[in-house]
Amino acid sequence: MNHSEDVIPVPDVEPGTAGPPCAYARLRAEQPVVKALLPNGETGWLISRYEDARAAFADPRLIRPLLSAWPPREGDDAPPPALPTFLEMTGAHHERVRRTVLPMFGRSRLKFMEPRIRAMAGELIDAMVAGAEAGDGTADLVAAYTDPLPLRVLCETTGLPYEDREIYLPHTLALLGAAGLTMEEVLAALYALQDYADGLISLREKDSEGEDYIRLLLAETRRPGSELVRDDVVSFVVTMLMAGYKTNIQHTSNALLVLLTHPEQLRRLREEPEGIGTAVDELLRYVPLMNAINILVATEDLTLHGQHIRAGDAVIPVPASANRDPQAFADPDRLDLTRTPNAHIAFGHGPHACTGGHLTRMQLAITIEVLLERLPDIELAVPAETIPWDESTPLRAPARLPVRW
Repeated sequence: MNHSEDVIPVPDVEPGTAGPPCAYARLRAEQPVVKALLPNGETGWLISRYEDARAAFADPRLIRPLLSAWPPREGDDAPPPALPTFLEMTGAHHERVRRTVLPMFGRSRLKFMEPRIRAMAGELIDAMVAGAEAGDGTADLVAAYTDPLPLRVLCETTGLPYEDREIYLPHTLALLGAAGLTMEEVLAALYALQDYADGLISLREKDSEGEDYIRLLLAETRRPGSELVRDDVVSFVVTMLMAGYKTNIQHTSNALLVLLTHPEQLRRLREEPEGIGTAVDELLRYVPLMNAINILVATEDLTLHGQHIRAGDAVIPVPASANRDPQAFADPDRLDLTRTPNAHIAFGHGPHACTGGHLTRMQLAITIEVLLERLPDIELAVPAETIPWDESTPLRAPARLPVRW
């Protein structure tokens, strides 16, 4: 069958699930490269198989466009370009920034955050337990734990003021839904977030006491011969807000729901806590961090699975689909917290693989460890099928997780 002229809607996640959408199984088998209509009215080529998606992330012919420049505009109404986030940097600029920043997010450099994250998680659980004891003996794990913890970790790590959250979070949430917004809405949020980051960095330049990443990067810009400039630090703040906030909240809530609905695997993890690293990678494979929002743009014509992709076309590798590809993972729809090897692409692949991958892994591991240490008998307080879901963005997650222990 010739599907070359087909334009499909981006597959939607089934209600009450985090995904990936079941439709991707058929696409992997029949239409591994297919043109899809995006929520903003643009079209792009969905890539659903593991090997293709992995190759697309690393293909130098496919680049991430600036949020302020895609979809492209012609003529006088083209907006002024915004600073690129770390995900959008290309060429020599990207290489020099990555050389400087990536080592700062390695496992060894992040060790200093482990006790801080553990302490924050413990404080939140203590408050949750106290609230449950004063009430009906149950608690909402989302409101008490998975919602506040990632933002506190992000603020502690980067140097963002927690008290400014009402300023920067609305703009961050708008950008995470950019595929469904008008260009004007995207630009308003992006410029506002960039202005906030610029002002924050001006304050940090006057106060260099501390070991958060904003201060560390500013110190690097002042080092003779440094490859980092001040605008790169502004880009860092915007990148961390876009990549390190809501995605972690949603993924953590989904991961904990998966564990609570797989009691035998949860019991095994509780009894063998040394397996947490392997378990975290399986949760990252099994539970989508995102669904079909990785926009790349072809810089030249290319052909993939018989489809002619023209220069300027959007290409959309879908990690949520790739990580369930049976050609890459045995029995991919089964959760296996002992799965090894596990070369998932939850963080992308190649030069633009997520800089904060180690931090995300560490945060999820500590979140689970502290919860099981403090509340070993935790379980859902309601049937899983009655849990309400937040389906307002592609990052679907439970709106509430009622638990008892």
